[in-house]
Parts: sequence; structure tokens; C-alpha cells
Amino acid sequence: MRKQPSSDDAHEVVYFQRHLDDDPGQSSPGRVFLREVCPVKVRSTMSAVLTAVAAAPPKRFAGGGYWEAMKGDMAGWFEVRVDGPERRHYRLFCLLDYEAEGNEKPLLVVVAGLDKPFRTVLSGADYQRIEAWARSTGAGILARRYENLRRRPGGASRPAAR
Repeated sequence: MRKQPSSDDAHEVVYFQRHLDDDPGQSSPGRVFLREVCPVKVRSTMSAVLTAVAAAPPKRFAGGGYWEAMKGDMAGWFEVRVDGPERRHYRLFCLLDYEAEGNEKPLLVVVAGLDKPFRTVLSGADYQRIEAWARSTGAGILARRYENLRRRPGGASRPAAR
């Protein structure tokens, strides 16, 4: 009998939610980025990529540069990469979780997103901020706090009921 999900299983897409102690609004940085920063076409493409990667599963996804494993200090992280209007780059930073308690499927966790102008690089401080959200005191990814992605008819997403 299997005790935990496998990397061969289809994944469930979930959104990291900040802990009440770190953010009284308990924001979900990845969801906020998609809704408030990304143009509609970028948001649609990123949502489609997340759905396809989760179904593939991630280690088997071949998506033409939309889903990339990160290297160096960000090894273990993945990013969804989409270019938008005026060649602006949009990035969603994700983790894969095979140990979250109470889940039958492994999780593809959307942590945060950033955008940048064409032919520029994100700073080390940008990456450190994303990692800090995932390790925030008393919460974060390590405490397995996620906001489930649920779909309404027609594909619109809404936060999970609490």
C-alpha cells in the first residue's frame, strides 16, 4: 500500500497562502500576481500551462519552454515562463510537494510571480523574497498551507471555502 503520492501521478494545482502571523490579509502572492499584474492573454496561457503540467505530470511535461526547472540557488524550484505585450517577461515560481499531509495527489504549488522588462534579469533579492515567502516563520510551504484551486463552470477559478 502506497503511503504518499508519487512524482508519476497527476498533480493538483494549489496556491501558496501566507500565514496570518506574516500577513493579516493571508494573501496568495501567486494568485495576486496572476489576477492583478498579468495581462489577460498571459494569465490565460499561464493557467493553461499549469493545468497541462499538473496533468502530464511535471517531470514528463514537454512544453516548449513554458515550464522550466530552475538552477543554482533556486534548484528545486520551477517556473512558468510567458512573454507578454511589448516583450515583457512574466514568471510564476512553483514548487512540487509530495509530502503534504491529507492529499492523495502530489501538489504543484504556485508560490509567487514576477515580471521584468525584455532582456533583463531578476535580482538575487527578488529570488530571496520568493524563497522567504515559502519559509516564512510559523507558516509557509513548510507548514503545508495552501489555498486549493477550484473551478467554477466555464473554467473561472475561485478560492476554496474555509
